[in-house]
Amino acid sequence: MVDIFMRTLPFFAIIGLGYWAGRSRFFTEEATAYLTKFVFYFALSAMLFRFAATLPFAEIFNGRLVLGYLLGTMAVYLVATLVAWLRGLDIPTAAVEAQCAAIGNVGFLGLPMLALLYSEAAIGPVMLALAVDLVVFSSLIVILINGGRDGRLTIRTFRMIVIGLFKNPMILSISAGLIWSALEIPVPSPLSDFLVILGGAATPGALFAIGASLASKSAERVQIAAWLSFCKLVLHPLFVAIMLIWLIPVAAFPAAVVIAAAALPVAGNVYMLAAHYKVAPQRASAAILLSTLFSILTVPLVIAWLGAP
Repeated sequence: MVDIFMRTLPFFAIIGLGYWAGRSRFFTEEATAYLTKFVFYFALSAMLFRFAATLPFAEIFNGRLVLGYLLGTMAVYLVATLVAWLRGLDIPTAAVEAQCAAIGNVGFLGLPMLALLYSEAAIGPVMLALAVDLVVFSSLIVILINGGRDGRLTIRTFRMIVIGLFKNPMILSISAGLIWSALEIPVPSPLSDFLVILGGAATPGALFAIGASLASKSAERVQIAAWLSFCKLVLHPLFVAIMLIWLIPVAAFPAAVVIAAAALPVAGNVYMLAAHYKVAPQRASAAILLSTLFSILTVPLVIAWLGAP
């Protein structure tokens, strides 16, 4: 446990450095926004494309792994939704809380950290988990918020979802890489070097951006944020573990990687969605802040429980 904590500590230390930079205004919110944009559109996309293009397609796709992660994530999503409804919340607010409970920072934190902890072999399973989050649950929250507000679903809502998916650089880079891999096209050396150099900026850039963005987050509604953090850091990996170890068993290595991915704190894009639709942004902000803080201890605990990578 101590060894794993020491191995994960540098990742959280970079997040802490970013937090200091944002909190001290050494890094302004505008600077953080542009750093995040660079990582999102360029560095992380280069990393995702390179791994997807160079791994054999058969080694990446695992239907049982996708199903187990999907069902485990849906289970915690439904638990959070049920609790929200019992508290009398409307559908859009319940959808934001459920998104906090189920969607982790797989792209910015999970990909770089788990690739280094578990080796590059972890990239395939992490990409599958990320694809489920982006395609299924990012679409679901848009449907629930718009449907809950209007009382019905319109063609405009589904058009917005499709356009959003096609404009998401993570989806595009993973899809392009998988097509490249399926066609068995060799990656030319100059292109490979370009992707390695650019993708190398993803890990420090993403972690620093997470910390700097946390500096603007508030800790209002602490009780609700604590509940949502518990769902994300404890219930989510537990439900995914139940699926992948007992109900829909898969090989130990990809199961461990995806369960570890499920243990990550709430994703920053949940706040972006909540703020865009003006639905409980402070609640999402507090959940991101608290879950990231607590994950310094809970993520090493989960990884130690799964067995040292």
